[in-house]
Amino acid sequence: MILKSCVVLLLLFSSLVFSQEKKTFYIHTVAFYNLENLFDPEDDPLTYDDDRTPDGKDHWTYKVYQDKVKNMARVIADIGADITKNTPVILGVAEIENRKVLEDLANDPLLVSKDYGIVHFDSPDRRGIDVALLYQKALFKPKNTSRHELKIYDDTNKRIYTRDQLLVSGYLDGDLIHVIANHWPSRRGGEARSSTKRKKAAQLNKKIIDSLFAIDPYAKIITMGDFNDDPNDASIKKTLGAKSTRSNVSIKGLFNPMFKIAKKGIGSLAWADSWNLFDQIIISKALLDNDYTSYRYFKAGVFNASYLTTSNGKYEGYPFRSFSNGEFTGGYSDHYPVYLYLIKRKK
Repeated sequence: MILKSCVVLLLLFSSLVFSQEKKTFYIHTVAFYNLENLFDPEDDPLTYDDDRTPDGKDHWTYKVYQDKVKNMARVIADIGADITKNTPVILGVAEIENRKVLEDLANDPLLVSKDYGIVHFDSPDRRGIDVALLYQKALFKPKNTSRHELKIYDDTNKRIYTRDQLLVSGYLDGDLIHVIANHWPSRRGGEARSSTKRKKAAQLNKKIIDSLFAIDPYAKIITMGDFNDDPNDASIKKTLGAKSTRSNVSIKGLFNPMFKIAKKGIGSLAWADSWNLFDQIIISKALLDNDYTSYRYFKAGVFNASYLTTSNGKYEGYPFRSFSNGEFTGGYSDHYPVYLYLIKRKK
């Protein structure tokens, strides 16, 4: 009888200890999405947007535009929602024409309740496309915002006008986090010939990051975007210095969680029957520590839900792009979004 009582007490004690040690966490999604030419139908006389107008060759009518916005909102509403039960708290976007398209996106019925704020600057890109940041006002509080111009030149020393890099510093539940949104120069003209442009973009990105580290070596930094290079390319691996393994990341260093994803053959866009992971989210050392009293990196991935993938035809298995063969397809984008989770232990 005494032995039986001792066993019961022991089991009760073990249960109490377990319940005390059980930890719960806040979890948020941070994501990036190339929206594949989200243009409004208005003709901007300062940019080359004539094709994306009702009378242009793409016949970009208001109905098509509204369908495109609706599709983009659906994707954004789904990223990370199965885990966080919420849309991304911070979302970087590329290939958007202006602030108006972002406002229309944020006011879509699927997103309007999230009350997204917008950080956007017009960049000098000749096509008129920019990067921007959307954030849930209730959860993220911007402190400083700035645009950083990328100055590059061709072989004749003529300026090539491209996208700025956008820096937003703000507080996520009291944690100061710095987010950089990027859309580096494309591979037009060939990968090797255009690589110096992306090297220049990487140098600018590193300069921004180093300026943050100069103020605080333990700064929590997230640099995200369509880099038009893979994790193993020189611009990312050497110039930016993003490491492929956590253990190799030193103070003021960067970790690229997308490296292992790319190594598995998973990509964010497809071309010529091969995959690339141009869309990446890279983080600083401070987000890797195991002290979860403030936000830390948990997991990263590519959001490639089945409805985002072409189901038949020549491009079966590719991202279901929104425009092909001179018309709107009813699809989404030629890129999949990428994301990561940040977690913090509840008190």
